[in-house]
Amino acid sequence: MRRKGRGAALAGALAVWLVGGAACDSALDARRAALCRRAVPALAPPGADITLLRVGPGASRGSVRVDYRLAGAGGPPLKGEAARPRHLVCGFGPGDDLTAVTTERGPVNGASLYLLKRYYLASPEAEAADPGGGG
Repeated sequence: MRRKGRGAALAGALAVWLVGGAACDSALDARRAALCRRAVPALAPPGADITLLRVGPGASRGSVRVDYRLAGAGGPPLKGEAARPRHLVCGFGPGDDLTAVTTERGPVNGASLYLLKRYYLASPEAEAADPGGGG
């Protein structure tokens, strides 16, 4: 009887650990998605209106992909090359440490990535411009 109680306690502890881990992953995924969305306005042409098409996991583990479309500032959708769907893929290290950003045109270079991380992504301006943040 004693052995059965210990097994139930271990099973309960395992369930709590798994649920807690899933909640952490969800919060981490949300922080990563927000950081990647906030990078879009910084990399889009000035004054463009951004419409998010999809925000979800990227192809590699821990990455986030943001698909979006641009429109002219306050005007009708752009035509031709400017109207094509665009994307951004953000790579992350441990936690929400942004380690790489790649657009449909290729990777963002190290200096630009550093400036984006250091001076823009955590700013009130980035939060306000977040195309998926409602602000």
